[in-house]
Amino acid sequence: MIIMISYTRYERARIIGARALQISMGAPVLVRTGRIDPLEIALEEFEKGLVPITVKRHFGEREVVVA
Repeated sequence: MIIMISYTRYERARIIGARALQISMGAPVLVRTGRIDPLEIALEEFEKGLVPITVKRHFGEREVVVA
């Protein structure tokens, strides 16, 4: 297993969108902010590295975890 740091723009969009949905459904917010828009909150969490979501990429037999 290899750990990488960069996300593609599609992974980034999917992570932020999924987190915004979680927040809009009542999940606890992980940053202190005065914002009320779930998308803006999710973006701020992502930029601070607080989003509890990982991405697994599969390359044949090999699996790569992007964290």
